[in-house]
This record gives sequence, C-alpha cells and structure tokens, in this order.
Amino acid sequence: MKIAVCGIACEKCPRMTTGQCPNGEAGCVPRQNRFCRICSCAFGKGIRYCFECPEFPCELTRTGPIAYGYCQYIAGKA
Repeated sequence: MKIAVCGIACEKCPRMTTGQCPNGEAGCVPRQNRFCRICSCAFGKGIRYCFECPEFPCELTRTGPIAYGYCQYIAGKA
C-alpha cells in the first residue's frame, strides 16, 4: 500500500481512483507540485508526511483529501 504525503492510502484517494492523480501510479511524494500544495509544502519543509510536521494539522490540511477533524484526531488535538 502506498501512503501519500497527506497520509491517505493512495488506493483510496479520490484523485487516484478516478485516474486524475498528477503523479500517476507513483502516487504523491514530497516535491514541487503545481497540482498539490500539500506535496509542495512537505517538500519545502523536508518531511515525507504531513503528520511529521510540528504545525500539523494546519490550514493547508483543511483542503483535504483527509477530513480536518481526522487530522486533529491523529495529531492528538481533538
């Protein structure tokens, strides 16, 4: 199972399941990505997953694809 930068399993990501993932079968990885601000943010901070960031969850994670409430829960802030 591939896990995207945002923490979602690529196989469950709406973009992946509809064939709209800008990274194709590789899934989301931290890099400059004009289609995904989350990937670009992680790349800029030198982290692999959003939840590794001390600012997680942040306003950027509100854009999805994971529900913000779930982000708060896994961060222990809910």
